[in-house]
Amino acid sequence: MIVPLRSAAADTCGGKAGALGALLRAGLPVPDGFVVSFAAYHAAVRDLDLERLAGEPDPLDAVRRAVAARPVQATLRDALVRALGALGDPPVAVRSSAAHEDTGQASAAGQHDSFLAVRGAGGVADAVRACWASLFTSRAIDYQGASGGPAFDGLAMAVLVQRHLDAEVSGVMFTPADPHDATRIEASWGLGPSIVGGTVTPDAYRVAEDGSVTRTVAYKRTRLDRRGGRLVVSDVPERDRDRPAIDDATAGLLAELGKEIAAVRGGPQDVEWAVADGRTWILQARPVTAAPPAWPAPAGHPSAAAPTLTGTPGSHGVVTGPARIVRGPGDFGRVHPGDILVCPFTDPAWTPLLRIAAGVVTETGGVLSHAAIVAREHGIPAVLGIPNATSRLRDGGAITVNGTTGAVTAADA
Repeated sequence: MIVPLRSAAADTCGGKAGALGALLRAGLPVPDGFVVSFAAYHAAVRDLDLERLAGEPDPLDAVRRAVAARPVQATLRDALVRALGALGDPPVAVRSSAAHEDTGQASAAGQHDSFLAVRGAGGVADAVRACWASLFTSRAIDYQGASGGPAFDGLAMAVLVQRHLDAEVSGVMFTPADPHDATRIEASWGLGPSIVGGTVTPDAYRVAEDGSVTRTVAYKRTRLDRRGGRLVVSDVPERDRDRPAIDDATAGLLAELGKEIAAVRGGPQDVEWAVADGRTWILQARPVTAAPPAWPAPAGHPSAAAPTLTGTPGSHGVVTGPARIVRGPGDFGRVHPGDILVCPFTDPAWTPLLRIAAGVVTETGGVLSHAAIVAREHGIPAVLGIPNATSRLRDGGAITVNGTTGAVTAADA
C-alpha cells in the first residue's frame, strides 16, 4: 500500500506522484518521500454503500463525511510509522495525487486538499483521510464535471508524503512549448501556497533562450512560513517587499532545470519549486494545460480615477459584462452567469464561480497561480494583480476585461 516515491508510477500513485518519481529517477532535486497508493484508498472505501449515500439529501457531504471517518487500517498505520521512520520522522507535506489530477487534459489545480508541516504517523493518517475526502468536495466534483472527469464512483486518490521544506523563497515556472521561447518564472518569499493560491502578487521573470533575464519586481506584503506545527502568515519587512526574491543567476538555474524536467516528461511543464537552505528543489511538475498570455509590457499604476486599470494578463480573451464584487464566500450567491468576478484573490473553493463567470479580475496573484490556470482551462479572460480593484470598480457597473493585454476598462468611470 505504500510505495517509495522513487518507484512511484501514475497508474498506481497518480499523476503528481508519478511525475515526481520519474524526476527522482532522473537525478533531479526532488524531496524524498513515499506514496499511499490507490490500493490503500480502495481498501479503505471498499465497503462504502455509495448507492445509499447518493440518496442522502446532500450526497456529496454524506460521501465526504463517510470517507473522512474511515479508520486507517492497522497495517497501513504500521506502514506509515515505518516509512516516516525511514525518513527520520521529519515534518512532512501530505498532498493529493488523484487519478485525474495533473494530466495533460486537466490540471485540477488546487482542487484537492494538501497539508504542510504534518508531524507523526497519527497526523499523517488524519491528513491522508482528509485528502481522500477532498475528492468529494463540491469544487472538485464541479471541476471534474466541467473537464470531463471520471464518474462520481470512479474517483481514486493516492496521497504523496514528502519531507517538508522550510522555503526561504518559492515559486512556479512554466517551461516553453517552443525551445526558442522564454521560460516564465514567478517567485515570492516563504512557502508556495501564497503564490499558487494567489494571495500575493509575485515577482515575474522571463528567461530567454540565450539566458538573458527580464524581470518585474512586485510589492510583496506577506509571506507564509512554518512555526513549529503551524503555518503562519506574517508581514514581509519593508526593506524586502520590493527586493527581488531571486537573482538572475537563480532564475537561469531554474530555467535550466526546467529544460531537464521538460525533457524527462516529454513536453512543456508547469513546475512548482522552492529554495531551502540555499538549495533549489522541485516540488511538482505537470503538463501545461493552457498557455498564458504573452509577457506584458510595463504599464505602471494608473490613478484611481483613470478609466482603464492595468494588471497582469492572466487568460486570453475580451469580455464585457457587469462587475460583481466578491470579497468572500458570503458573496457567492450574488454571482450570476455572465458576471465578471472582481475579488481580492480566488482560492480553490471559488472554482465553481469560474464556470459561470464571464471573466475574472483580482487584486493580487500571478499568471501562474491556480486561479489563472483554471480560468485558462475554462477559456474565460482574467486580469490579475490590480491593487484595490474591489474599491476602484463599481459593483454592477459595466466593465470590459482584456485578458490578453491586462486592461480593465470601466464604462462609467
